[in-house]
Amino acid sequence: MRIPRRIQPLVDDGLVDEVIRPLMSGKEADVFAVRCGSEIRCAKVYKEAGKRAFKKAAQYQEGRKVRNSRRARAMEKGSRFGRDQQEDVWQSTELNALYKLINADVRVPQPYGCFDGVLLMELILDGEGHVAPRLSDVSLSPEQAREDHAVMMRYVTRMLCAGLVHGDLSEFNVLVDEHGPVIIDLPQVITAAANNNAARFFARDVKKITAYYGLYAPELLTTRYDGEIWSLFEAGELHPESDLSGVYQEDTHLADVDSLLDELEAVEIEELERLESLREEAREG
Repeated sequence: MRIPRRIQPLVDDGLVDEVIRPLMSGKEADVFAVRCGSEIRCAKVYKEAGKRAFKKAAQYQEGRKVRNSRRARAMEKGSRFGRDQQEDVWQSTELNALYKLINADVRVPQPYGCFDGVLLMELILDGEGHVAPRLSDVSLSPEQAREDHAVMMRYVTRMLCAGLVHGDLSEFNVLVDEHGPVIIDLPQVITAAANNNAARFFARDVKKITAYYGLYAPELLTTRYDGEIWSLFEAGELHPESDLSGVYQEDTHLADVDSLLDELEAVEIEELERLESLREEAREG
């Protein structure tokens, strides 16, 4: 097939020998199967900021640290250099998260590096050597659903212990190979301790993935792993192998207050983004 423009430099540099075929097109990237020497890998080509459909990106990026003070100041000012640096941070975030999660014993694709907005990583295959399906395309028995859900609860626990929240976890961001679930798509990953939205995103992640497994094992729908895991995390008592029951009794009054504060914060963020957009249009006009 014709080599995509963004992958051509990797071919020129000998990092990729052949582009085999497209695998998928998502809201933040296009993914291709590529040959690198004797191995078939995947190349994730990040879309430019103006072409990404990821909503409210600022909420995900809150708390991400930039060591270089000049870069940080430029990103805060929103200059062209700052926007370029923000893109570099967005693209490197997934690579760094993959390495961190592998060390935390969470199953994710093995990364091989990010080059000019193209992330090379392991292509996850099923037991027959085909590209592994998404969880959304897999039918499960009740027993398998319960088993895989337990694995996923262990993974989100290990992720949180490593300081990360996926932020967009669902049946569409999990692949299934012969050994079980593999978590993918992490450019929006959240720094748990530094992001004010972390608790809300963590709860959404756990509820969404539980709802899917609950289609096959309905008893999972009554569990509250989100509250149980997060409460242990807040108390400093969460460990990678913590015993989990799925039982959690929340203070409904406090929950209602938190929900209201979250809604007010979301409105404020959207208004700030709107004003910044208007200022940008005025500068370009």
